[in-house]
Amino acid sequence: MSYKFFTNKECEYYPCHDLMNINCLFCFCPLYYLDNCGGIYTVLEDGMKDCSKCIIHHSENGYDYIIKKINENSKKKPPME
Repeated sequence: MSYKFFTNKECEYYPCHDLMNINCLFCFCPLYYLDNCGGIYTVLEDGMKDCSKCIIHHSENGYDYIIKKINENSKKKPPME
């Protein structure tokens, strides 16, 4: 299951979120644009999200959580024509 979790200790930003054993697979969270991502975030004045306190995508079970959320949200969208 190495495709679900890896840590890039050579990254210039490691460790991010003040965590030492993190999953770097989703360095940028693919759920960022979802309003119902389930993570901890604050909406800034310009409408952008500050997700710096969220560690869901860096957690041990982050891969499974993200895939589940993507699947849930893909079922809500109408098919492309």
